[in-house]
Amino acid sequence: MELVKFNPTGRLNPFRRRMDTLFDDFFGDLFRGEDEAREQLWNPKVDIFEEDDQYVVKAELPGVEKDKITIDVNGRVLTVKGDRANEKEVKEKNYYRRECSYGTFQRSFTLPDETDSEKIKAEYKDGILKVNIPKPETRQAKKIAVE
Repeated sequence: MELVKFNPTGRLNPFRRRMDTLFDDFFGDLFRGEDEAREQLWNPKVDIFEEDDQYVVKAELPGVEKDKITIDVNGRVLTVKGDRANEKEVKEKNYYRRECSYGTFQRSFTLPDETDSEKIKAEYKDGILKVNIPKPETRQAKKIAVE
């Protein structure tokens, strides 16, 4: 069992992040241009789950070209970076609503100890980036037969 230091404000952090996002969404455009605000807000959605022999990171990257995505591993940190270009030539159109975000993004994730970065594989198909991270050999569950 691992001892964890008690943090009474730890449960408030998700609430604080939501409130920050709410205020940024509401007041953010007052202090910067609308296009600049949209570019700063784009952060792709990510699912992280575990399979028997690997961890999987799936990121939604619609409209991002494959050659604009980079994946780096530095120590125990996996970083996914990319860029979705803004369609500048459509300025003459009369938009009623514009919600699509453009610009650069960067997401970082901490890998488990003893992860072999040479065995990490990534594939990109239909706007979904899937990164497969094999579990370290020492972390994989072993089944023992009972006799």
